[in-house]
Amino acid sequence: MMLNRNLFGAALAAAFAVVVVGCSGGDKSDTTAGTATSAGTSGAPTPPAPATGKPLKLAFVTNNSSDYWTIAHKGVDKAKAELPNVSVDFIMPEHGTAAEQKQIVDGLLVKGVDGIAISPVNPKNQTEQLSKWASQTLLITQDSDAPNSKRACYIGTDNVAAGKQAGEEIKKALPDGGKIIAFVGDADAQNAHDRIDGLKQALLGSKVELVDTRTDATDHLKAKSNASDILVARPDVVGLVGIWSYNGPAIAAAVRDAKKVGKIKIVCFDEEDGTLAGVKDGTISATVVQQPFEFGYLAIKKLNQYLNGDKSAFPANGLNVIDTKVLHAADVDAFKANLDKLRGK
Repeated sequence: MMLNRNLFGAALAAAFAVVVVGCSGGDKSDTTAGTATSAGTSGAPTPPAPATGKPLKLAFVTNNSSDYWTIAHKGVDKAKAELPNVSVDFIMPEHGTAAEQKQIVDGLLVKGVDGIAISPVNPKNQTEQLSKWASQTLLITQDSDAPNSKRACYIGTDNVAAGKQAGEEIKKALPDGGKIIAFVGDADAQNAHDRIDGLKQALLGSKVELVDTRTDATDHLKAKSNASDILVARPDVVGLVGIWSYNGPAIAAAVRDAKKVGKIKIVCFDEEDGTLAGVKDGTISATVVQQPFEFGYLAIKKLNQYLNGDKSAFPANGLNVIDTKVLHAADVDAFKANLDKLRGK
């Protein structure tokens, strides 16, 4: 999400089977598998390992304040319940900027935090800063990677593969082809960049053409207005792709307001309530869901494991990839029932 980015545990085992690659572990189930699409850069400086059972201060920092992150928070809470020696600050930047993240992390370092799991807002421009933080604490990335930094591990989606899934779905929705536009908070975020790259790869040789990408700086109102503006200014556009979690509901609302449901095909990411409702009623053709519950759960468990001396917590390639799944209308009820259990509803 940023943007753009799942969630299950055993409560979601009914939704789809999962397997682990890299760092093993899990919430109420095993973590999922995937194939790394880019080389990770491990080799973060090794901080002093506290004695087993020593109280640890950890932090989980998101890249924005989307509802998507409430699922990751549940995973963090489950890990905390299993680790009585661990305290965790779960922090969501209100405005989703790199400057905000710097202020947050600098404050955590002053507090003497032992480890941080962060979803970088702009990995390319934050690489040097992330490496600096990695020299001061145990740093891992989650949801959005910064592969050229000195982070110890990435836990999250193979976003190129997820983008390809979205591309396949928009091709199915537009068998006769046509022009499409993508929407995202920040196209420079690694997860956004990778998803769009995967989308483009899937469209190669097809009759579907990605003609533009619109950004909204994680402003949900702007996300909807971007879509509304396109529906007026570009009558030649027949498909819209939402890259971050909140883009799906925003696009669906714009299409409904324009009375173009069915005429404009939508594919998006994640499982916000508005997205699931849109998939179920046919406004949205499909959504690619991640497992943010696993992001939160594994991040805390693996930080604790590593800081207590078990270096096998992180794989040699620095990648713990978690699979995604495509949801269509027929999948929504079962998926949402499991999701509500996970959320404690």
